[in-house]
Amino acid sequence: MKFDIITIFPKIFDSYLNESILGRAQKNKLIEINTHNLRDHTLDKHNTVDDTPYGGGAGMVMMAEPILKTVDKIKQDKKSKIIVFSAKGKQFNQKMAYDWSKNIDQLIMISGRYEGIDERVVEALDAEEISIGPYVLTDGEIPAMTVISAVSRLVPGVIKLESLEEESHWNSLTTEEEKEYPHYTRPETFEYKGKKYTVPEILLSGNHAEITKWRQKNKS
Repeated sequence: MKFDIITIFPKIFDSYLNESILGRAQKNKLIEINTHNLRDHTLDKHNTVDDTPYGGGAGMVMMAEPILKTVDKIKQDKKSKIIVFSAKGKQFNQKMAYDWSKNIDQLIMISGRYEGIDERVVEALDAEEISIGPYVLTDGEIPAMTVISAVSRLVPGVIKLESLEEESHWNSLTTEEEKEYPHYTRPETFEYKGKKYTVPEILLSGNHAEITKWRQKNKS
C-alpha cells in the first residue's frame, strides 16, 4: 500500500516514519510512504501556498491550485483515495482503517495549516474530510501520522494477525465494539509509594481456559 502526504513541512515526518514497525514495513516493501512539499508546486516565484480568506476573518487559507497541481502529479492508481484533514470532517475510526487497508492501493493525505484549506479542493477532488477527534490541532501532519499508523499495521505482513485480533476495537469491525483486556508483565509484584501492586493470580495459574474467561470478563 502506498501513502502520499502533501505538506509544507515534509521534514516533520522523517523520524517517526522511519523507525520501528513503520520503518521495517517500508524496508520489507509492504508499504511505501512519500512526502510531497506543496511549495514545489506553487504558481509564483515566492512559493505562495496561502492567502487571505474571502469575506474576511482571522488567519490565512491554503490555496486550492497548488494542492490540485500536486495531486495531479502524484495520483497513480484507480484504487486511490484522497482525504483532507479537517476539524469538521468525519471522525476516523478502526473500521475506516480496516476498509482502507483492504480496498485502497494509494491513500493521498492533504495536511492543512493556518485556518484551513480552500473548500473547492474537497469539491474538485471528491475528497473526504477526516478528523482524528473532537478537537482542533495546529496542523494536519499529526493526523496524517495517525492514519498511517492505524492503516499500515492492518496491511498483511506488517503485524501478526493473532496480535491484531486481540486488540481493542478489533471486534468493532464485525460486531459491537469491544475494548482490550488488561496486560501485565514481570515482576509479579512491585511496590510504589508504600503500596504493593500484584498481577492477578489467575494469570499465573497456567489454566488457559480460565485465563480466557478472565480476559473476556475484564475487557473494558
